[in-house]
Amino acid sequence: MTVVRAVGASEEFVRLSELFAALGFEAGKGWEDDGGKGAAFLAPVGNLELVTGRMPGSPEMLIEVSELDHVHAAVTKWMDGKAGLSGVEATHWNSRMFTVHLGTGLTLGFWQSENPLHGVVPAVEGDLSAVGMKFAIVTTRWNTVITNRLLQGSLDCLYRSGAKREDVTVVRVPGAWEIPNAARTLAESGKHDAIVTLGCLLRGETAHYEAIYNEVARGIGQSQQETGVPHAFGVLTCETLEQALDRAGLKAGNKGFEAASAAIEMVSIQRKLKGGA
Repeated sequence: MTVVRAVGASEEFVRLSELFAALGFEAGKGWEDDGGKGAAFLAPVGNLELVTGRMPGSPEMLIEVSELDHVHAAVTKWMDGKAGLSGVEATHWNSRMFTVHLGTGLTLGFWQSENPLHGVVPAVEGDLSAVGMKFAIVTTRWNTVITNRLLQGSLDCLYRSGAKREDVTVVRVPGAWEIPNAARTLAESGKHDAIVTLGCLLRGETAHYEAIYNEVARGIGQSQQETGVPHAFGVLTCETLEQALDRAGLKAGNKGFEAASAAIEMVSIQRKLKGGA
């Protein structure tokens, strides 16, 4: 959709073009001939509103933005003290707006909806309820100072989300290298809705750190793709023990908790996509 609006004077044309450019609008293909000139500015979404009866008390040209206060600050700086800029005010249609007057008869309105769901694209998303779901957790005996923390985080997430203790199976393997094999066996058993994989690799402890990590990640991913059972990835790859401790609950959250949460959500998504819930 293209909206063509006449601008009364060359000065207004230049100012309006400069304003849109300052706000980061994508420039379209302009034109110029003996009779005049045009400047195009592209927006990702257009809306045409037809009105009968009483005209709404808003400018004819409205521009919706997502960060109204930031836009107002940018326009204020661009106006450089010139008159014609209003403050940000609430409207009667559940939004906030400010106006900019640029010459005779040319007024722009910038607005932002106050509805938190406005503009949100509908999508299938998973719920975070583990009620009625069955899980298996594969963790390692290597680096247990880390993996035990990850395991506690995963169990905490699953139980808090409604999973029953008897529906959660914990399997311990020697090290990260063995995780894909155990995860594949559990997935193929058909007894679990999702697999949570937990482990910790520290670069300083092994010279073949990257080779092990690549194979572990590849094996877990391959098991997930070929069995169709969601595998949540909670294998830490860190430079030092301190970094691993931070990601196991000290400073940067608990990766085990996050992996279990992802597993719950993926089971929920699968059920919705398959029409089962």
